[in-house]
Amino acid sequence: MRRELWLSALFLLAPVAVSATETLEQAWDVALAVDHRLRAVRENSGAAAENLQAAEAARLPRLSVQAGYSVLDTEPAARAELGPAPMQFPVAEKNSLSWQAMATLPLYTGGRIRAGIEAAGAALQASQIQESGEKLALKLRVAEAYVNVLRARRGVAVADSHVNSLKSHARDAENLHEQGMVPRNDLLAAQVALADARQAAIKAKNGLDLARSAYNRLLGRPLEQIVTLADLQPESIADPLPQLTSRALNQRPELRVLQERIQALQRQAAAIRAETGPQLALSGGYGYQQNRYQVHEGQWRVELGMQWQVFDGGLVRHRASATGRQASALQAQYDELSSLVALEVRQHWLAVGETRQRIGVTEQAIVQAEENLRVNRDRYENGLATNSEVLDAETLRTLSESNHANAIYDAVVAILRLKRAVGEL
Repeated sequence: MRRELWLSALFLLAPVAVSATETLEQAWDVALAVDHRLRAVRENSGAAAENLQAAEAARLPRLSVQAGYSVLDTEPAARAELGPAPMQFPVAEKNSLSWQAMATLPLYTGGRIRAGIEAAGAALQASQIQESGEKLALKLRVAEAYVNVLRARRGVAVADSHVNSLKSHARDAENLHEQGMVPRNDLLAAQVALADARQAAIKAKNGLDLARSAYNRLLGRPLEQIVTLADLQPESIADPLPQLTSRALNQRPELRVLQERIQALQRQAAAIRAETGPQLALSGGYGYQQNRYQVHEGQWRVELGMQWQVFDGGLVRHRASATGRQASALQAQYDELSSLVALEVRQHWLAVGETRQRIGVTEQAIVQAEENLRVNRDRYENGLATNSEVLDAETLRTLSESNHANAIYDAVVAILRLKRAVGEL
């Protein structure tokens, strides 16, 4: 029983590990559920939705209730001269209670309420589109962190392979030195190269740990959690550049957000201009005024009122003009961003083509480097090659494997960035 308790305690204290292989799609699902920046954007969308409901509520009747209690120093009275002596009689009580309940319904506002609703709707659309843009940005950050883990993992494998290969060469150099076939400096050079390879392997393992920590942070996990990620291979994209650019200009969230914000500002300007038109409203309600000298203390009332601000010194006109200029500024930003989006799509499209060519070249380089290493080792064992030639051949083999791994993962990242640039990640 004690042994089982100790094992349970050790299991609980051990770092949590993800035993199953995690895919990029699963990582995206986790990140979308826990990311703080995305949560903040969602809150902004919720605020925009509340603003739209507030704008729509301006169409509804408003009910107000007022009440008060008045205390006067003297009782209000009226004086009438009906005879030789003036007469004075009270018209209200010294202390009185009054209250009223009134409902007001706007009948005509010159389009002010409608334009305000349209502006709020466009602002809500902009917030929702911005939320989708933040999702794309988050997915790209997660994908890049995911690929960094794969790249670092491959780097550790290459470093370990380099160490194992130099171990084998160091043993060969030691055997040949014991047989008197090579000088001692060959053995020393092989041992120094092996030590340097071990140092590089230590750095590679540290880099892998840092890459995993950065990946776990994006997914809201403990930094030290061990993860096993499924490998990725470059996808094929056959769409021509003009088609990709056209899709990007139509569906990039950043451009669509600017379009909606321009629309919102234009409708806000229209709502401001409508303030100079006639405002017609219907009011009705019930009022009560405590007064024993009055025949009817409570009365129902219906009122049709109009307000028309004929001249305000240009206040409304300048406010509307300022809002319109803000819309024009956003239009200039939209034009600038459109050209940048087209450039970004072209940049990543070219990167996809470049990395695919690099993959083919580095595949051939690996085969050639392995054959070069094999030949130099055979020649060294037969006294036909120097120790430096073997070490150089091993360095070339390690470099070719690193270049091939980098070409593969650069291609994966280039395709992901191209999809993000088009707005389809």
